[in-house]
Amino acid sequence: MTVTTMMTNSLSIQGRAKSLLGRISRDNLVIAVLLTSLSTLMVLFILMPLWAMLTKSVQNSSGEFVGFANFANYFASNSLWVSVGNTFTVGVLVTAVVGLLAFGYAYALTRSCMPAKGLFQILGTAPILAPSLLPAISLIFLFGNQGIAKQALGEHSVYGVIGIALGLIFWTFPHALMILTTSLRTSDARLYEAARALKTSPIKTFFIVTLPAAKYGLISTLIVVFTLVITDFGVPKVIGGSYNVLATDIFKQVVGQQNFAMGAVTSILLLFPAIMAFAADRWVQKKQKSMFDTRSVAYVPEPNKLRDSVCLIYCSLISVAVIIVLGLAVYGSLVTFWPWNKALTFNNYNFAEISTYGWSPFFNSLTLAGGTALIGTTVIFVGAYCIEKGRVFTPIRQVMQMVSVVPMAVPGMVLGLGYIFYFNDANNPLNVLYGTMAFLVINTVVHYYTVGHMTALTALKQLPTEIEATAASVKLPQYKLFFKVTLPVCMPAILDIATYLFVNALTTTSAVVFLYSTDTIPASVSILNMDDAGQTGAAAAMAVMIMIAAATAKLVQMTLGKLLENRTQAWRKR
Repeated sequence: MTVTTMMTNSLSIQGRAKSLLGRISRDNLVIAVLLTSLSTLMVLFILMPLWAMLTKSVQNSSGEFVGFANFANYFASNSLWVSVGNTFTVGVLVTAVVGLLAFGYAYALTRSCMPAKGLFQILGTAPILAPSLLPAISLIFLFGNQGIAKQALGEHSVYGVIGIALGLIFWTFPHALMILTTSLRTSDARLYEAARALKTSPIKTFFIVTLPAAKYGLISTLIVVFTLVITDFGVPKVIGGSYNVLATDIFKQVVGQQNFAMGAVTSILLLFPAIMAFAADRWVQKKQKSMFDTRSVAYVPEPNKLRDSVCLIYCSLISVAVIIVLGLAVYGSLVTFWPWNKALTFNNYNFAEISTYGWSPFFNSLTLAGGTALIGTTVIFVGAYCIEKGRVFTPIRQVMQMVSVVPMAVPGMVLGLGYIFYFNDANNPLNVLYGTMAFLVINTVVHYYTVGHMTALTALKQLPTEIEATAASVKLPQYKLFFKVTLPVCMPAILDIATYLFVNALTTTSAVVFLYSTDTIPASVSILNMDDAGQTGAAAAMAVMIMIAAATAKLVQMTLGKLLENRTQAWRKR
């Protein structure tokens, strides 16, 4: 090869390189860096802990590979089948009851003209502000061995399936209500006009118009409630007694017996029904089609004295039950020594005298919630933006979209156990995080990642594609478009994500019960410890403090939401 030919080829290569660099814009480079960073975080904090847990399930206590011997030993135990049967019994029972109660409540809110709808909406969703431990403690005050209404259960005990079911019905009700209210709120009035024109009875109209329109929302509700029930740890731990379920089995294997291999096996068993429920929910979402388009007419209920009266009585009964459970927890936290000395006092709130941790768990929870809201909202929204609005690296964005929905199918205890196996390893460079507050923040962000991600995607999909095209045509950098248009328009959704993360970080138990240290113990775990020590009043007091903090966060959200609506959402109003 001559020197001239070599120089020609070199110039040609340089020209192609410059052309390639010219095609790679600064925006795409930024997107590439963000996608690389986010995918690395997903691998490290989602996939690797799950892989570590799967690996642990096929090893013995010495770390040697034993295949499926652990599974064989576990399946040979009669106690396993008892726990599986109990888990599904509670799951089916609570799901059926909550489905019926929440559907009736949502129907009353959306399809009637009863008074005080706003108040009933607040009361119906109030339980979501409390940790799942709070209804269990209230039920002990109400129906326990020294409860004020223990005779109501007759010969039956609240410490078992009855207490677990009642506690989980209370705790999962607002989750079901929010989904069903959204499902029933959007209806086409023309269908009801056609039914009236054909002289169809109200009952028949309900079954041929109302129910089919809401069926996918109802199915999704049942799946979500079932998943929440079988994976909850707090209620069975506090009021379950000797009634074992899979979630408490994991805790007993890991904390009680230090048998991590069997804990991993139980976690995998708990993972299967959660994954199946999640897959069913995704199938339902794909099947669901919008029944409300630009030609539709929004349904507005007309006054009906009989229906409105029935709805008012129905919602009043459920609201009274909510008030009793929440109020009893507050009352129990103010009683000197239940049930022998019912004089009111604030001594139960003097945590410095009751617990060695004092007030530090409560402030730890505030720190955890604040860090989760701040870091989680930033990572989730930026990640969703890169996946939805990125103009390049389509295969990578599709894979990341699939990985981003994995946390929803993983129960909190399973995720926490995976974090122990992966990060509590001296050979892991990330071992320095173990036991720190940052570790709890990361785990909580991952645990609730999917819901925030879906919320962000929904908000981003509302932005017209013409905005992106117009920005590209005038050569406006994508980062400027992000800060000038995308961020202000999506600000309400961002606030929703931040509040969701904050409240759930305050109330979560299962995700962090294995991961805290003496310096980072959260309030939810402190409630468990005080209840185990027989300090029920102090446990109720800490649960009430969590509820107050969560309610304050919701009030701040409502106030900021109003301000943001006036400043960033004026374009929505004609």
